[in-house]
Amino acid sequence: MTTPARLSLILPALALAGLAALAGAALADPSYKASDIVSHFSPGGKLGEARALCIGTETECAKQIPERSKPVDGFDLRINFDYNSATLTPPARANLDEFARALKDPQLSSSLFVVEGHTDGTGSDAFNLDLSMRRANAVVEYLKAHGVGGPRLEAKGYGKLKPLVPDPAASENRRVETRLRTD
Repeated sequence: MTTPARLSLILPALALAGLAALAGAALADPSYKASDIVSHFSPGGKLGEARALCIGTETECAKQIPERSKPVDGFDLRINFDYNSATLTPPARANLDEFARALKDPQLSSSLFVVEGHTDGTGSDAFNLDLSMRRANAVVEYLKAHGVGGPRLEAKGYGKLKPLVPDPAASENRRVETRLRTD
């Protein structure tokens, strides 16, 4: 085979290999940064502001409640799992590295978190409950191994009880989320 003919076969293969490497690198990039997590969970406003009691209607008082005292929604870690798996993928580890950095930030260093595992709707209730707990534990163990104190994290499994999207079989439902622990 002549050199130009050989090059015509090799160049497309190299191009595909390069695209695959770029795609693999993109998958390992975190979906968010530690600073995003810190700003999501940390209280806004100045520390030490006076607390107040509001007497009035719910609407009137809602205007006076500082934003930092309102409940904080959960933060979707964007830790998704393969079907029937509790193994952390490279993109999941990249996101958890950022989450660990955020939890070590002084603004969050005393906060307690619930790590909630979820599954899609395929399979029995008992199987999914166990799998969701294994997913939550996988995240907690990873964070512990990266310097986040164990007592700050509580793993809970919900199985298929709290789908993220209406389609029970959707892969988006196979996830872990975290919430500030309020109890």
